[in-house]
Amino acid sequence: MMSSKSPAIAQTSTGGTPGTNVAAVLDPTKSGTREKLHQTYVSDPKYKKYTQQVEKCLNAFDNVHEWADCIAFLKQLLKTFQSYMQFKEIPHKLIVAKRLAQCLNPALPTGVHQRALDVYTHILSVLGTEGLKRDLPLWSSGLFPFFEYAATSVKPILLTIYDTHYLPLQAGLRPVMKSFILALLPGLEEETGEFFEKVLNLLDRLSGTVSPVFFIQNIWLIMITMSSARGTALNFLSRRLPRLHADEDITQIVGRDIGLMIRAFAAALEDDNLLVRRGALDILLQSMRIDSAAIKRAHSEDTVILMRAATGVVLRRDLSLNRRLYTWLLGPDEKSDNQTVYLRQHALRLLNTTLKDEMFAPSGEYSESRPFKIFISLLDKWEIGSALTDVLVLDALKAIRFLMQRNAEEHNEDISMTASALYEAVEPSILWKQLLAAIMKDLTEDSKTGAIDLTLFLLRSLPMQDDEVRSIHLPVIFAAITEELQRKIISDPSKAAEASVQECLALQEEIFKHILLESLSQRPGLNEALQTSASSLSSLAFGYAFYGLEFTESNPSNEVLNPLTAVLEHMFCINQALSRSISAQQGGSIEHRAALSQVLRVLSGVIRAMDRTCDVTLSLSWKPSEWLYSMLDCLDLEVVSFTLVDQVVSLILALHGTQKFNPKLSMDKRPVVSRMVKKLFRYLHADLATCHVRAVSLIWTIESTSRPHEVESIIAQSMCPPESRNVYEAHEAFGVLWRLSEDDSLPGVRLKVPLMIVLETLKHDDPSLRRVGETWMRCNLRSYIRVLEPILRDLLDPSIRRISRVSRVSGKEIGGFVYERSFDQRYVAHLLEILLSIVQFGGQGFSKSARGAFLRRSYDHVLLHRLSLAGIDANTSYLDALIEVLSRFLQSEPKDQDASVMQPLNTVIQSSAIDLLQTIVARGEIEMLAIEILEPAVIGKLFLCVHLHRLNIQNKLLRFLHSIISVSTSYAYNGHPPPEDRSAEGSQESGKRGYTVNSLLIQTIIDGIAIPRNRPVMQHWLDFVLMAVPQFQPALQSVISPIVDCFCRQLRLLLSDALKANQPMANGRYPRVATDAEFIMLLNALERLLVLGLTQKSDANSQEDDTPVQEKPGVESGGILGYVSNVFTTDNASTAVEDQLTSHSPGYKSLHDGIRVLLAIWVNMVWYDTTSLRPEADSLSMIYSRTHARCRRVLEHLFRAHPTEVLESVIECWDHDALLRSKGSDQPATGVFGLVDVLIANAQSAVHMICDSISVRISNTSERSRKPANANLSDVVLFNFLEQYFQRLEGPLALQVWGRFMQLAKDLASSRDFKIQVFLALKCLCVLGDKVTQTTAIDDKRIRKDLQETFGKLLDACVTFVGKSTDQPNWMRRTTKESMVTNGRSSPAFRGGVSDTKMDEKPDSSTATLSDNAKPTWGAELPSQITAFIASTAVPELRRFLIDNDKVAGACSNIVYYIVSPGIKIKARPLDADVVVVDIFREMIKIPPAMKVWRVAVIDVLYDHRIFNSNSSVATKWKPIIKAVFDGDKTSFPDLLSRVATSPSANIFTNREHEMLLRSLNLRRLALVLFTGEKNHFLTQLPAIQEKLVDILRNVPSPIVQCEVYLCIRVLLCRLAAHSMTSFWPVILTELYRIFEQIIDSIPSDGSEDLQLILSASKCLDLLLTIQTEEFQIHQWIFITDTVDAVFRPDDWSPESMFDRLAEVVGSLPIPEPREPQGIGLSTSASLTFPAHSDRALRKPILSSIRQIDSIRDLFPFFSHVSISSYESVYASSGNIDWEAVEQGVLDDMFDGR
Repeated sequence: MMSSKSPAIAQTSTGGTPGTNVAAVLDPTKSGTREKLHQTYVSDPKYKKYTQQVEKCLNAFDNVHEWADCIAFLKQLLKTFQSYMQFKEIPHKLIVAKRLAQCLNPALPTGVHQRALDVYTHILSVLGTEGLKRDLPLWSSGLFPFFEYAATSVKPILLTIYDTHYLPLQAGLRPVMKSFILALLPGLEEETGEFFEKVLNLLDRLSGTVSPVFFIQNIWLIMITMSSARGTALNFLSRRLPRLHADEDITQIVGRDIGLMIRAFAAALEDDNLLVRRGALDILLQSMRIDSAAIKRAHSEDTVILMRAATGVVLRRDLSLNRRLYTWLLGPDEKSDNQTVYLRQHALRLLNTTLKDEMFAPSGEYSESRPFKIFISLLDKWEIGSALTDVLVLDALKAIRFLMQRNAEEHNEDISMTASALYEAVEPSILWKQLLAAIMKDLTEDSKTGAIDLTLFLLRSLPMQDDEVRSIHLPVIFAAITEELQRKIISDPSKAAEASVQECLALQEEIFKHILLESLSQRPGLNEALQTSASSLSSLAFGYAFYGLEFTESNPSNEVLNPLTAVLEHMFCINQALSRSISAQQGGSIEHRAALSQVLRVLSGVIRAMDRTCDVTLSLSWKPSEWLYSMLDCLDLEVVSFTLVDQVVSLILALHGTQKFNPKLSMDKRPVVSRMVKKLFRYLHADLATCHVRAVSLIWTIESTSRPHEVESIIAQSMCPPESRNVYEAHEAFGVLWRLSEDDSLPGVRLKVPLMIVLETLKHDDPSLRRVGETWMRCNLRSYIRVLEPILRDLLDPSIRRISRVSRVSGKEIGGFVYERSFDQRYVAHLLEILLSIVQFGGQGFSKSARGAFLRRSYDHVLLHRLSLAGIDANTSYLDALIEVLSRFLQSEPKDQDASVMQPLNTVIQSSAIDLLQTIVARGEIEMLAIEILEPAVIGKLFLCVHLHRLNIQNKLLRFLHSIISVSTSYAYNGHPPPEDRSAEGSQESGKRGYTVNSLLIQTIIDGIAIPRNRPVMQHWLDFVLMAVPQFQPALQSVISPIVDCFCRQLRLLLSDALKANQPMANGRYPRVATDAEFIMLLNALERLLVLGLTQKSDANSQEDDTPVQEKPGVESGGILGYVSNVFTTDNASTAVEDQLTSHSPGYKSLHDGIRVLLAIWVNMVWYDTTSLRPEADSLSMIYSRTHARCRRVLEHLFRAHPTEVLESVIECWDHDALLRSKGSDQPATGVFGLVDVLIANAQSAVHMICDSISVRISNTSERSRKPANANLSDVVLFNFLEQYFQRLEGPLALQVWGRFMQLAKDLASSRDFKIQVFLALKCLCVLGDKVTQTTAIDDKRIRKDLQETFGKLLDACVTFVGKSTDQPNWMRRTTKESMVTNGRSSPAFRGGVSDTKMDEKPDSSTATLSDNAKPTWGAELPSQITAFIASTAVPELRRFLIDNDKVAGACSNIVYYIVSPGIKIKARPLDADVVVVDIFREMIKIPPAMKVWRVAVIDVLYDHRIFNSNSSVATKWKPIIKAVFDGDKTSFPDLLSRVATSPSANIFTNREHEMLLRSLNLRRLALVLFTGEKNHFLTQLPAIQEKLVDILRNVPSPIVQCEVYLCIRVLLCRLAAHSMTSFWPVILTELYRIFEQIIDSIPSDGSEDLQLILSASKCLDLLLTIQTEEFQIHQWIFITDTVDAVFRPDDWSPESMFDRLAEVVGSLPIPEPREPQGIGLSTSASLTFPAHSDRALRKPILSSIRQIDSIRDLFPFFSHVSISSYESVYASSGNIDWEAVEQGVLDDMFDGR
């Protein structure tokens, strides 16, 4: 843009040839005149005297102390000038100008100002026009800024000076034009003001001295850069800009660069002052209407800037502003129609573009919601709102959706509120019209889903409260989209796979949630023209007509349809077309099936809603049977997912049940029911556990809606297939159905036939079938009563009638029964055989179940009736009833006449009954010798079966083995010989010998449980283990440990399967997951074995010890009550098992392994996914919750038995598993701490136990009352656990545990030597103390005293330890971060009594643990850890814990002495001290009592001569610390200023250079201290600072010191408000002018020491130009060209400003031999081009990257570019400053390492 037109670079880089005279390069006439005058006057003795007089006069200014002295000084000065009128030159003019400017300080009285102006008048008269032109910068720098502050009496004099002396300069005023206008504009403040007309006239004449275009361009620049001058500039423009019509050209008046004018208006429109905004809008209406040629000709980016600024005024909510803006946008016409036409023609496109761009690419300057709020405000004016909504509403919603999704993590309230406001503000009919059109477009363009996604977002994210939307718009759109989808899918079903259709179906589902069904049953009204034909329009055509969209109906229908009927018919059509397409393609694509699933979901929703609310019956033109069979065909496909099956079956059931359709769908036919049930049956497969619950629920629904016994026979038929290979699956499926059915649905009666089929397999000849039945009984039975009930019901059949009869046999009378008539004996025999197999199979489980359940609780009323007929009391148990019935069968005989027929079968019945009774009641024995032969053979056979995967005989073998061991152990331990055994003597020998476990037994059991292919019979193995091991103690004690290991491994595998099953499946396949029953079995087994392992001493050990076995009293015998009192007496809790309960005993190892697995289950198996819609969620949540509950009971039981051991195991697991530690914090309920809360009744007990465990470990071996329960667990880990446990406690609980912990802490605090436990106790105390001090208990003197003393002692011990460690200061050099990663774990195992010193993974844990007799050698990490802790926690808590100020100061003193001071001293650069040291300082500065302690240390750092050698990034951390010293101690700042003072050293031997260096360092320190303050922080010290700086500028000529003065000035500019520096400007300007004027007179040589001063001054000016303070803008023309001439240079242009002249001079220097360029080089010219993009760049200094120059040439790019760069940055950035870059530049110069 501008840069392409800039001739600046080309013109400034040309210069004279090498060796040209400097003066000749500049204006030769000006320099020539000056030279002649100078030559003439120098030789004149009178001029010398004149110079001396002036100098004397100026020296008198040093004695000015009050304003009266000023008047005397000015009188004397004027008198001196008047005495030498003959000379047309002013001696010492630089200083004269400075003094006069100082006398125009606004703070001085009017009299002084008048005197000063008299002197100015005289000087300007003497100099004449040429003289003034030559020295324009000197005299203007005082006169220009003064007009604004001048009193009414003084203003006429000043205006006369401007008029008399300045205006005659004519074209000579061009360089100073912007400053001159700035000086005069305050005169236009009030129209009624005294000087208004004079100033206006003066400005008009000023405009005449240059071209009007140039003049007005300067006003644009002023409006951009000076907010205070905008109002007055607008006052001028409103009178001088002509009123223009649309086609008139404004460029004649304002010049070619319309962009500059637009930026000026944008700045005014964004001004905070309401009047400025109003004035800007008035001028827009007057001279820059939206249809004007200027706006049409402007660049598009510029018009966007103007529109953005103009529309922003609506956010002020001011009627006067809005009215003007609306007039600008809508044109002058009053009629609404004409206004709308005007808007569409001229403004709409630009308005739309501006808002849209800002919505999608928000600028960082405003909040992201700004464009939306503007849009909402513009909607209030409907002439703008309706047109704008049409073009912008969809884009606005898309943009807001993008912002809401991006800000979802941040929860940005502003954006979501704006979104709701926008949605509510937009007219619904326009919005939904746009959305409908866009959705239809998406549907026709296959891959697009933008509008559909947007509508979904609206429905899901914004509240749909509006009744109009819910009852009119959404129903119309729902019906229209349904018809469009139907047309599309009927014409080509493959289109259902397109993304747009899929999304559209999801949209339909979402829409239906928001609409009311009754509003879907009737259509809203149309306008008159369309109303007549509305009834015959289809839903789609009606939707188009309703919104006034174009639509051509291809084949209009004549029938009138209820919209709801149409929707349903369309949906059934879509449904049928999709299902047929899927069936035809044998499954179709995943997308097709997903589409069908979506349609079914919507359809189900509609039908459910109809059932709830609809009263009428709808007549549909559909064929229910066709639709039904197409859906069933779809069901039969293999690839159909369960979700789809669920939807299809649910929908068919719903349609079958509803009465609202005509014709109605019926599923009475058997093939229909059969196909559904068989399909659902497949989902009851074991591998599909996640589908079971829902599938079972559907089967029962079908059963209840179909004809009686239909489902029962279908299931029975499926269980008797011709091929035997499917039998197992069918039984397994029925088992799932059985297990998940509830008792009250009477599964035994309603599914009797399939149940009998299953039970028959128990006695089947085919072993595999028998195994199937047995497995079914193990896995799916749920309760023996469920099976027993139907059998008992049939055994009590009323057709079996018997009467009592007493039989006489051999003279005895035997009571019995006789059958009255024959009955179906085969069936009864069959039932009894089945029952025998059940009882044999069930064993004790059956007996227990039947004994514990009572008949009266049965849901089967028929059974209860038959019992009463049979005379059996319903209050008895099932077992009693069964024995009664069996005994009756046993005692019953047929009548004599029926005997021949009934006897054979009656014998079978009785035989079965006897078997049953014997099995229930009796046990048998066997000879010992046979046992000894059989046992190894059986074990060997079992081992083979396991490994050869032979499942069928394992169960029998296990039962056999159980009996064998039973006989063996009873003989071995009790000495009972079997009946036919040898003599008693032999038996006693055997008894002594005990029982030896077969060597192969353990391995066989483990393999039987663990081998995956043996999984189907795993339950039998578990049962065997659980029955045999406890029963035969202590014979089988040695097998416990390996079996526990095996259980742990199995539980881990099941756990990982269960967790995988809960992850979403990519391929739709269901992973194998164990049922809750499997988990619970393994947990039961684990619990039993762990308790056994710890309570019994193993037989193997007793043999090794060679001692006779005596049974110890079992610890468990105490039961629950036995453990209540043990919590506080853990020393005695396990004395009974002290011998074997060491960490090396197998029982203890098993316990620890078991705890690890139980902990894993406890943490992971928690069900969070409560909202899931997946069908498998039901099953998974049941498995998770039941397993978790069982796991909890196991842990509680183990804890009651062995509290200390369990707790220590849990803590060890917590320490070893980083994941568990994180769970502990993220999910408190399921983490380890949650478990501790569950196991231990209260926090007091938990802390007591942990403290006891710690005490046992840290006491000396000789003092120990007992050994630690877990030798692998160190006190370090226990402390870490305790610390985190404390963090979770609330205040009152913390108070409960206070006493026990303080006991431990006091013990440690009183020890003489430092131990790591002291540090750990300190950490815990800080956490606990933090909680306790927040409660009222801290008022208790005793608690407060304990806290003070213990905390103080522990802290002192730690600090002293760190101090002693600094003797080897290497620890200080290691950062805390390094020490964290040195090594790995915190709690090493003990190896041979010497501890492994290792680090913990956690940063706040400790380093090592002490073994009994090992003296530790600490690593380098511990001191740095302690230091880090002191910085982060101990120091911030000092005042809360120590309370007493003296103690606080003492503790701080210790920390400073031992930690801080050494940490600073060992660094070569003091500010590079360890980050921990800085953190300690930053915390200490918040503690007033410690002020004296740390102040000295900070002052030492500040006055260290190496302080500035550090990096600037380090210095930032020290800012608040240095600031705190100077805030807290009022003597520090005066002390620093006194060091800056210039009094020469009294020591005559002082090195002058060294003295200057020290002074420059002190100045830099001053700069640093000022920099650490906030804005205006050191304002009160400003006069003293100014005095010192002025003093140095005057008296210390050394460049090295003066450099630092400019650095100080830069800091002051950053830290003070601009107006507070007013009195300082004359001095600064004069000094800067002097430095650069000197360069022009004599260029410094390469390597000169003045170069650094020049760079420092340049940087100061660079900063002034960057921040553009209002005070400086009136002076900046002296240094740069600040008008449009910087870019568009006139033909006769010659350099006037200081830097332009310097560029000419430096550019003309001869170029030396090539060297490495130090300067900015070409990179700056690249960086100076301002961005053409509308995003505004931030202004930043150009010279910030340069630290040093070797030649004045290095600054040539700066001198030559600075004018154009300043202009362009104003143009591009509109006054926004990059303060971060500014401050970083200052810091980098301060810490430059030199």
